[in-house]
Amino acid sequence: MNKTRPKRTAIVVGAGAGGVATAARLAKAGFDVTVFEKNDFTGGRCSLLHHEGYRFDQGPSLLLLPGLFQETFADLSTSLSAEGVHLSKCEPNYNIWFADSQCFELSTDISRMKRSIEHHEGKAGFERYLSFLQESHRHYEISVAQVLKRNFTSLLSMLRPQFLRHLLELHPFESIYSRASKYFWTERLRRVFTFGSMYMGMSPFDAPGTYSLLQYTELAEGIWYPTGGFHSVIAALVRVGERMGVKYRLSTPISSVKLDAKGKRAMGVVLENGETILADVVIINADLVYAYTNLLPQTSYSRSLQKRSTSCSSISFYWAMDRKIPELTTHNIFLAEHYRESFDDIFKQQLIPKEPSFYLNVPSRIDPTAAPEGKDSIVVLVPVGHLLDENQGIGRKGLDVHSKQDWKAMVSKARQTVFATVEARTGARDLQGALVKEIVNTPQSWKDVFNLDKGAILGLSHSFFNVLCFRPKTKHPSIERLHFVGASAHPGTGVPIVLAGAKLTSEQVLEEFGMEKPWDVVATGKKDVGDIDQMHVLPLLSNIHMAILTLVLAALILLCSRGFYT
Repeated sequence: MNKTRPKRTAIVVGAGAGGVATAARLAKAGFDVTVFEKNDFTGGRCSLLHHEGYRFDQGPSLLLLPGLFQETFADLSTSLSAEGVHLSKCEPNYNIWFADSQCFELSTDISRMKRSIEHHEGKAGFERYLSFLQESHRHYEISVAQVLKRNFTSLLSMLRPQFLRHLLELHPFESIYSRASKYFWTERLRRVFTFGSMYMGMSPFDAPGTYSLLQYTELAEGIWYPTGGFHSVIAALVRVGERMGVKYRLSTPISSVKLDAKGKRAMGVVLENGETILADVVIINADLVYAYTNLLPQTSYSRSLQKRSTSCSSISFYWAMDRKIPELTTHNIFLAEHYRESFDDIFKQQLIPKEPSFYLNVPSRIDPTAAPEGKDSIVVLVPVGHLLDENQGIGRKGLDVHSKQDWKAMVSKARQTVFATVEARTGARDLQGALVKEIVNTPQSWKDVFNLDKGAILGLSHSFFNVLCFRPKTKHPSIERLHFVGASAHPGTGVPIVLAGAKLTSEQVLEEFGMEKPWDVVATGKKDVGDIDQMHVLPLLSNIHMAILTLVLAALILLCSRGFYT
């Protein structure tokens, strides 16, 4: 009688994007997977807030790098559309508002971009824009192939020839702002093409030039919005996983990872109620620094993580409006007049700038289900510094908050500034009078609800020595059967990047158990290519050019030979 081997078991701690995707992948590979989530909802920061028919994306509100989403679903033998996820393209990408009330439209429409750029920098400016796209295209393609789809388990991982030969092309030692300044010669356009570093929680004056890939994907692939909110993508992954047997235990926080007697191997988790759940492998999708500090024994490495530079936090407003605000498009950026100083206040002073730049999203503009008919839902994200320790903050500039982070004062100032700025630059009127309900997230609430270390909404920073082999690994350095996925683990922050990380982590687990990767054996079907679609590389020089070159060389040889004999 043949005995079938029992399924391998896996525990995933946290139902954020990375945890949900990893759970589905491991279930497809044959694991019995249970996900434990402290909150009563899935998605982590990719979750929704509701109020009487109004819907707000609590975190991400735009979908970038669509190919990484498509790859995740394809690897699970399905697709976004098959799971009922409908993506709408946002056009324009953004309206960017300046202090002088001028508005710049960022768009995937090349003719619109040509008119806008030539208006500010002439025809040569548009040529430089195309050169910028060429460079950021290389950043994008190299990063996806050599960083997002590769694990960096040690310093030796950076010595791969395929990576090293492209390293300088990625411009990791120059800032986004310095690279953009080579292509855009007005301060206005330099700001237009660098504000995107805010998506990584970094200043454009510090973020590596590599990350112009974010501008590239927006301009080349577009910005997309899932009908029903960003959480609809996560909900689809949850459903896919559940079909494969993944079990979700919501409102079930854990107190620690259970280790063996020697502390060298993960055996499962201990719930806050004292219950112990055993498993063959544990994957942590909780905030990585929080996990090392609170769920595992303290070590010198865990203490060093707390000292690493982190991303910024945010004051986020979720506003239910009693009417439409037609002056606003789906995605709006309001840039501070004192651009560099505003970032310094955030990243060097850990406060809110006196004049902050901020992002304003109107989901009901692209998706009418986000608000009752004739009304708007609005989300405002104001980047601010992360939480400081009790003794920090002395002597800092920015708002007068008694030399410390007075979040009540900061929220009040941010609200007033947003209302005044939007009305002054767009011509909208009496926004505060149209407000019927406000929900607010601050660094403290980000920390309390999602266990984010210091309330940093995008995890650890992405400076050069915080990425690649320097970033916390997807596998614990000394504890076996313990892995990580999420914003602060390799490859980094942002939902599409975390989905790429979920694939890396899942494959690392499967390799550890000697199991095959089922997505590698999915039949993709080879497309027949007709003669008209065959690619042919033309020679560098045509036959005519070659003939002329031969004659020139012959003439030179003849002249040289005559000179030699005279």
